Amino acid sequence: MLLMVWQNSFAKFIFIPMDENQHNHLKSYGIVYKALQQHIKVKWLLNYRGGSFLIPFDEQIKEECQIRAVDFELIMEDQAVQILKDISSPSKNMEAVILEKAPKIAVYSPKDNAPWDDAVTLVLSYAEIPYDIVYDEEVLSDKLLKYDWLHLHHEDFTGQYGRFYAAFHTAPWYIKRKKELEELAHRLGYNKVSQLKLAVAKKIRDYVIGGGFMFAMCSATDSFDIALAADGVDICEPMFDGDPSEPGYQSKLDYSKTFAFTDFILESNPMVYEFSNIDTTTKRKIPKETDYFELNEFSAKWDPVPTMLTQDHTIMIKGFMGQTTAFDRQLIKPNIIILAENKINGEARYIHGVKGKGMFTFYGGHDPEDYSHRVGDPKTELDLHPTSPGYRLILNNVLFPAAKKKHKKT
Repeated sequence: MLLMVWQNSFAKFIFIPMDENQHNHLKSYGIVYKALQQHIKVKWLLNYRGGSFLIPFDEQIKEECQIRAVDFELIMEDQAVQILKDISSPSKNMEAVILEKAPKIAVYSPKDNAPWDDAVTLVLSYAEIPYDIVYDEEVLSDKLLKYDWLHLHHEDFTGQYGRFYAAFHTAPWYIKRKKELEELAHRLGYNKVSQLKLAVAKKIRDYVIGGGFMFAMCSATDSFDIALAADGVDICEPMFDGDPSEPGYQSKLDYSKTFAFTDFILESNPMVYEFSNIDTTTKRKIPKETDYFELNEFSAKWDPVPTMLTQDHTIMIKGFMGQTTAFDRQLIKPNIIILAENKINGEARYIHGVKGKGMFTFYGGHDPEDYSHRVGDPKTELDLHPTSPGYRLILNNVLFPAAKKKHKKT
């Protein structure tokens, strides 16, 4: 007890390691968010021991680390100075980024979805990071302006109900969901769900252009860009919107309107569970045991943004499937940064770009700890995966908007 009192009396910082010595990486992000909520500025030590955190000593933050079983060290002023000195060396690919404000987080998702229906809401809940749920009504009424960061749930922005028709069109949940979306579209003044989702996609586009940060996974990535490219073009078959698609719709796509993808070919058969050739799911020939993707390395001092987004305790991440698993590299615009990829398969898993004053990140796959998640599968228990490298990538994006403005440039 005397030793603890002595340590607290002289300690100036709480150091949270994020390398292999950390036993709960995911809850560590929640500790940092808690500190930012209390207006405590945090240093994110990029490429230093897995992207560790340095927090000015605070008794409550120390207690939160103990309560949440997050490993930490109490260090003195001279120790912190030495760490920062080492990081600042021109010969070290490291940087100390100041996090100064807790970002206000929104998740675009149907209101009746449970937190475990989506990897982002699941990990936000596990890390104890607060978020608000928004959906079409809030987006169309400009409520996004209240938020710093937006995640797109596994939505189908093309109005084709996730292209689940062949397998599930007689399932009660599919019938119910289709009816609810049609009623919502009519209530908001649209004749078709595809028209509603396009309007929502354009509002989200404007949010990013105006300075927002957007993160999307799985089908919310490619279906978002497809909806923008098909603005004014009917690409939906009768089972989705009640009338035939527009003849020659493929040649009418406008790729200049998209965020990340170009020159893609839409899947014309509505019975196929796929939107386009952007996704590599059906082209993959990788056994589960050897399915990994690799994080690319960036200059922490000159490229802090992609460096922040790729902080992890390993560069090799276990692969995982989704409706949109990964992106064909040949269909990615040249100005987009490839954060992680499977070079052997020619696919990008994790990409980032700038749009206007804002930024976006697309992450392929459904759940980093559920290799082939299917409808009706049990939820992932993150208590069993507190050090998940794949989930860490999501939380890097959550903290990213908190960075001091000088670090938000590419």
